[in-house]
Amino acid sequence: MNIASELKLTAVTKDSKKTAGDALIIGVGQQPEGPILLGSPLSAKDAAALADSLPMLGITGGADEVRRLPGLEGTTAEVLVLTGVGRLPADGTITPEALRRAAGAAVRQLIGLDAVTIALPAPTVADAAAVAEGAAMGAYSFTEHRSARAAKDGSPAKQPVSSVTIVTPAAQDKSLKAALNRASILGRGVNITRSLVNQPPSHLYPETFAQAAKDLTKGLPIKVTVLDEKRLEKDGYGGILGVGKGSSRQPRLVKVEYSPSSAKKSLALVGKGITFDSGGLSLKPAAGMQTMKLDMAGAAVVLSTVLAIAELGLPVKVTGWLCLAENMPSGSAQRPSDVMTTYGGRTVEVLNTDAEGRLVMADALAAASEEAPDALIDIATLTGAQMIALGRRVSGVMGDDEVVDAVKCAADRSGELFWPMPLPEELRPSLDSQVADIANIGEKFGGMMTAAVFLREFVGEVNGRKIPWAHLDIAGPAFNEGAAHGYTPKEATGVGVRTLLAYAEDLATAAK
Repeated sequence: MNIASELKLTAVTKDSKKTAGDALIIGVGQQPEGPILLGSPLSAKDAAALADSLPMLGITGGADEVRRLPGLEGTTAEVLVLTGVGRLPADGTITPEALRRAAGAAVRQLIGLDAVTIALPAPTVADAAAVAEGAAMGAYSFTEHRSARAAKDGSPAKQPVSSVTIVTPAAQDKSLKAALNRASILGRGVNITRSLVNQPPSHLYPETFAQAAKDLTKGLPIKVTVLDEKRLEKDGYGGILGVGKGSSRQPRLVKVEYSPSSAKKSLALVGKGITFDSGGLSLKPAAGMQTMKLDMAGAAVVLSTVLAIAELGLPVKVTGWLCLAENMPSGSAQRPSDVMTTYGGRTVEVLNTDAEGRLVMADALAAASEEAPDALIDIATLTGAQMIALGRRVSGVMGDDEVVDAVKCAADRSGELFWPMPLPEELRPSLDSQVADIANIGEKFGGMMTAAVFLREFVGEVNGRKIPWAHLDIAGPAFNEGAAHGYTPKEATGVGVRTLLAYAEDLATAAK
């Protein structure tokens, strides 16, 4: 399995012949009076001529607008790239997310080039870090299963940009080196998530996912424990076993632990890892299965987040739980009306086998609770109702106010779109079962919230107080079925890694 490599990021105070590379990227903003060049390193003469030509070239500076022009004599770059940052506010400030998207859109579309220089307006370390993050996320492509024969000339698939130099006045700031290192690690984490999700289910299934976790953690202070089907049965993980019963590929529960001696706080992360979701005996329509390789995105996010936290050496203990199963129909599959016993002894009546993600996560939530973490967060491509409520780019976050608010703050700072949703108490009675402790489906309307209410039942207590918990539903945002935009490619997006990493950083900071 090929996993994305780390982008090389450097910074200089001004563009030079030594750093121009294959392309020079300059920003263009939108103003009421027309497009405007932003932070151009060009000579005054060249900048003025280019600025005057923007309307004639049809360049508006709109977000996601990327145009290639021939390189100018004043630079050694063969290509001059103009990337739009969108509409500028009256004070001319550019948000970090606008910088991420502008840098990411340009780098994403420069596939096949090796080294580029980015001269977007980045006067501070925070601005330069945002440019670096956008570049790191834009430098991605998934070509593992493309043969050379697929190209007309028999050549291998083009690779993304491998080296980026950022022009910024903050290049001499000692804190920038750490910021660029974080951006590189973060970008790799997002891209690892994308590559795992993009893997076809013929290649990624519970056993190979577990092996990927072992491979990716090599050389890092992370302990990996894999519970196979025999261990799962012995220890009573009935949710994961029940979902995996219909497949010839046996389920796994993978525990990844990073536990530095300096940690004063602990965080548990639970990720849904359905490597393919047919719906089981409650079979999805054919069109509904076409993208169901994505249903393990939550587990991929959890794994990548733990990797990034360990690489950065954050002083916080993090335990990730990857709930891996393949949901298939067969003579051995679980049936509607079956009752399963989850880890910890609670029984669940399975009324719909396509509501399987909450079953595997119930086991892990109960197991994670036994370790009494300071906070417990689960993340999953859990419900189609998420897309009905919030669309394809905004994820839902539900749970206890203290965790929900912290997740929302971390997401806002990271540039990811999360929106808090309530957990109305009247939804809980709809999950009552006549034969078991709880049913796996309830009220249809508000299904995203009903699923979260179900998960909440499996979050434990410490000293009589419920463990602070939040549920993140990324069903739509985890997979881009539309056109690429900003730093986001088609198919897997890697959403969630930035938010969870920022949350862990905040948790570590609060413990000081």
